[in-house]
Amino acid sequence: MSAEVAAQVSGQGPPLVLLHGFTGSATAWGDVARGLARHRRVIAFDLPGHGAASIPRDPGHARLPEVAGALVRALAALGVDEADWVGYSMGARTALQVAADHPDAVRALVLESGSPGIADSVERAARAAADARLAESIERDGLERFVDAWLAQPLFASQASLPDDVRARERARRLDGRAAGYAASLRAMGTGTQEPLWERLGGVRSRTLLLAGALDVKYCAIAHAMAAALPDARVAIVRGAGHAVHLEHPDSWLDAVEPFLDGTRASAHAAAAVLSA
Repeated sequence: MSAEVAAQVSGQGPPLVLLHGFTGSATAWGDVARGLARHRRVIAFDLPGHGAASIPRDPGHARLPEVAGALVRALAALGVDEADWVGYSMGARTALQVAADHPDAVRALVLESGSPGIADSVERAARAAADARLAESIERDGLERFVDAWLAQPLFASQASLPDDVRARERARRLDGRAAGYAASLRAMGTGTQEPLWERLGGVRSRTLLLAGALDVKYCAIAHAMAAALPDARVAIVRGAGHAVHLEHPDSWLDAVEPFLDGTRASAHAAAAVLSA
């Protein structure tokens, strides 16, 4: 059985795909999805193990290349052959896989807090082992314990400044997921199981925006390294934001992303300059 995804569609206009991060869903885009849907047909997917998508029973059938293929087929079923693609974190890794494997399906690419994977094989194996242990702990200890530990990571420390109701909403949304789904996603789509795409970046044909929060030093560095390897890429770094820029600073996110998607190159460069730390 191949990987299965589920789509939520809103708005009218040029097609735009949104791919969420780990423990997210199609609904996780919130304000930015509503903003984008004013002028675009937004197709927000639930990735395997999340939201309304099925839980992969065999990790081998839900690796990133298989998921990329499933997404392209799902778009075709909606009558879409080519779209702009926006991905966050795990969704960014998935969108990049689509651009590498199915270039004709990608017009423009926005990667928020994304990565081409782990190049070093020893580090990659260590990450795969850590993800496998985490998957086991999710199944053993339950969703609430996992979600609280997940949100307590330094990676999300910048979200402490968000309003209490927003943080409560994000926690509740993650708790609405399935322990088996999150565990299966880690085993199938975790960074440790991903074949790195660093060597394939030079072949990515779509123009690309690499977006990161200034407080997320690791992913800022990855964004700049990717920009140096991609044929047509620019970087936007958002002040005061951490890993989840779309959640922490949705207006700044839209200020960077919308001009880029519109193909207004001068505006995209200007937005990047204003937003950069």
